[in-house]
Amino acid sequence: MDSRVVRAAIRVLLTVVFLGICMMWILVPTNTYRQKWRPSISKKVVSTYFGKQGLNMLIWTFPVLLVATLGSLYLHLGKNLTENVSQSNDKKHRLAVWKRPILVKGPLGIVSGIELAFLIMFIALLIWTLGTYLHNGLPTITPEVAAKDGAKVWQMKLQQVALRIGLVGNICLAFLFYPVARGSSVLPLFGLTSEGSIKYHIWLGHITMVLFTSHGTCYITYWAVTGHISEMIKWSYSDISNVAGEISLLGGLILWAATFPQIRRKTFELFFYTHYLYIIFVFFFILHVGIGYSFIMLPGFYLFIIDRYLRFLQSRRSVRLLSARVLPCHTLELNFAKSPGLSYNPTSIMFLNVPSISKLQWHPFTISSNSRLEPEKLSVIIKSEGSWSTKLYQMLSSPSPIDRLDISIEGPYGPASNHFLRHDTLVMVSGGSGITPFISIIREIIFWSKTSQRKTPDIILIAAFKCSSDLTMLNLLLPMAGSPSEISNLQLQIEAYVTREKEPTIDNSKRVRSMWFKPHQTDIPMAAILGPNSWIWLGAIISSSFIIFLILIGIITRYYIYPIDHNKNEFSRSKTAVLNLLAICASIAATASVAVFWNKRQYAREAKQIQNMEGQTLEGSNNLMLYNADRELESLPHQSVAEATKIHYGQRPDLKRMLFECKGSSIGVLVCGPKKLRHDVAAICSSGLADNLHFESISFSW
Repeated sequence: MDSRVVRAAIRVLLTVVFLGICMMWILVPTNTYRQKWRPSISKKVVSTYFGKQGLNMLIWTFPVLLVATLGSLYLHLGKNLTENVSQSNDKKHRLAVWKRPILVKGPLGIVSGIELAFLIMFIALLIWTLGTYLHNGLPTITPEVAAKDGAKVWQMKLQQVALRIGLVGNICLAFLFYPVARGSSVLPLFGLTSEGSIKYHIWLGHITMVLFTSHGTCYITYWAVTGHISEMIKWSYSDISNVAGEISLLGGLILWAATFPQIRRKTFELFFYTHYLYIIFVFFFILHVGIGYSFIMLPGFYLFIIDRYLRFLQSRRSVRLLSARVLPCHTLELNFAKSPGLSYNPTSIMFLNVPSISKLQWHPFTISSNSRLEPEKLSVIIKSEGSWSTKLYQMLSSPSPIDRLDISIEGPYGPASNHFLRHDTLVMVSGGSGITPFISIIREIIFWSKTSQRKTPDIILIAAFKCSSDLTMLNLLLPMAGSPSEISNLQLQIEAYVTREKEPTIDNSKRVRSMWFKPHQTDIPMAAILGPNSWIWLGAIISSSFIIFLILIGIITRYYIYPIDHNKNEFSRSKTAVLNLLAICASIAATASVAVFWNKRQYAREAKQIQNMEGQTLEGSNNLMLYNADRELESLPHQSVAEATKIHYGQRPDLKRMLFECKGSSIGVLVCGPKKLRHDVAAICSSGLADNLHFESISFSW
């Protein structure tokens, strides 16, 4: 059967399930759901194998995991179609208006029309849920009802408000972990990437903590005014555990405080380490509300656990670092050996860990190489701007450089398609190290210009640098094996601006240093953790781990919990939650480990082949010394690139004029760099003065 037909069928099914999930979120606070649907479904679902938690597993967990599994199959089938679809320059930009920036400056950053629409709908859902809960619940609190509990009417209403705010907070928590599951199949279904979705995680995190903090504050106030402050130290056997909720909230507050820009930018390590408190936050949240109710928020966390465990397995081995180029502008290019089967799209990122600098810190960097143009090598560019990258630069630029460096990686992660190829012209605006994502795009277009009959987009690169030495970053536009013929088919125009110097300053004492690193038998070439068919394997892990979990928890419930509980809340809620979490972790660890081990055998064969090839190269290469030789710093890169480059000293680009002068029905405007630069370009594209400008921001300033 044609894969396009299968994908169309999957797309229809995913749409139906997605709409069903949205409908449930809307109906859950209504009396129709609480008094009719839920009791009716509960009678059919509650059993001796899953207990009362089976209801939420069916309504909330199963549909999301079904979407993730089908999404994996959908993405796998689309891998071979992506290239053809992405090259269609005639495709209409139906969502162009919605994707145009609407908000440019403000606390939310750059927000497109479609992002603003979904944000408004989400806020409306929260307001609808809270309003419906209060509308249905508060009128039932009468003086007679309050008197039975020995409280006043307003006190009982405060307690109800506190409870309902907590329920609304759980909606935010249910969505909180989707954006940070880097390898999840859910985000690509919506055309999103993990790095581009971090801002949604930030938005959701702030809203979640505001609601949960209000929830806890209202309850503490209620206990204080009613003389029941001792409730704060209550850990109920079969009901809500207040102590667990307080521990969860405390962990969340510490984590939250470290996320604000004033702290995150000054002490990144504090922000990084306190983020691990999410384990405390989620674990005690589950103990607080019980596992049955937690299945509303667990689907997103379930996918995050799978992703996190796969990242853990991938990061256990050191990767093979081939070489490095050290530029005088405090910039490094690291080149790794990679499996030919590892493919990724431009603007992909990967996370690096250098144990000799920090065993816990992981930092994201843009991949500058192209998996099609350079099938056996992967490169990243690192600008020395923070303490971690500065230490790495000092290690490699010292007079007595090291001959080997242990590095672990996670990734790569990136977009599912080359969407930028659909434009007539690409205008890429960069500031400083913001040029790195565009290097991968230029190399991708070089590949297509050599292998495809279809016209590739014209390229205009507007790069702003502080000083002349930064111009050496243009040397990295082509791979080490690059030749002028590789860009002969491109319409490439480079406008380089040196903002802090009015004339070129060339320091011949500075050199671009290149070095090889000694191989080690424990190093492996970079490869996808689940192999070339990673989407299929991911879908298998999601589905099989959930089936194993159902079997495990069914056995535990039927033969351990039910004989004591009889579905009457007579078994410890905390023990039930812990048993469920252990079953989830065990099922994920077992299935993911089997999948990784199965693919690991392929890695071993490829690693052996690559090591043999490297041995032959080191013995017989006449170009090795030329590569190791120092090169004098030039004001311009390769002559082929230099011919396309125009340098402007002592001035900044007139972005408005340059963008409006671009001709064509579709102009892709990509920007990466400082916040002000991104905002300026977004403001120009959102002005409405040119309908052919399609804006996209590439930002890693979390």
